[in-house]
Amino acid sequence: MTRYFIYISYDGTAYHGWQIQPNGDSVQQKLQWALSTLLREDISVTGAGRTDAGVHARMMVAHFDVEHALDGVQLAYRLNKILPRDISVSRVVPVDGEMHARFSATSRTYHYYIHTRKDPFLRHYSCELHYPLDFRRMNEAASRLLEYDDFGAFCKSHADVKTTLCKVTEAKWVQMDDDSWYFRITANRFLRNMVRAVVGTLVEVGRGRMSESEFCRVIEGKQRTEAGESMPGHALFLEHVGYDNL
Repeated sequence: MTRYFIYISYDGTAYHGWQIQPNGDSVQQKLQWALSTLLREDISVTGAGRTDAGVHARMMVAHFDVEHALDGVQLAYRLNKILPRDISVSRVVPVDGEMHARFSATSRTYHYYIHTRKDPFLRHYSCELHYPLDFRRMNEAASRLLEYDDFGAFCKSHADVKTTLCKVTEAKWVQMDDDSWYFRITANRFLRNMVRAVVGTLVEVGRGRMSESEFCRVIEGKQRTEAGESMPGHALFLEHVGYDNL
């Protein structure tokens, strides 16, 4: 049996997230169908994580197992021929059988995009906000995320998780132009809805509705009801999944 990592990107607009759903299209479903069709056997893929409905990925990694060796370059080419236009495969590579797309990942990076001036070309991939935001204060608050390891305050209510512990190693707002910014956050793992809840809470800081110390108290309180609203999913991108020795 040989294990392969497959690197894909996708526009999540038309999908109910990464994970297979009983009542809607998912990226995992489309990928499994394409692999099973080309390899003429039932293929199951395991992703590095789950993205919610409407969330995009510039880089998602998944693994699958087959009994025979594959030409990764040729398989990627053939997959791109039959996959929908909003899903693409960049490479398929053999890995050690102990490697796991989810559990072997050491880091994940997300970007959340916002813009402050109406722009018809950004509306599908960035969140339009029209109130003044103090990004200096938002960055000061964001830096405090690196001081904590329990992010229950930003976890979707009633989520089925064994732990709310995460190690955040990077959290900052980056300006692209006068009207566009993105929030970059890297951690070893993320809770469901965590990034969008963090951004929503930092927006409260930027609007002057929450101080930096209050932001810290929200984290320490571990109560989702105390944090800000979850931001819309269409502006969130999974940017990178990192592995040691790959």
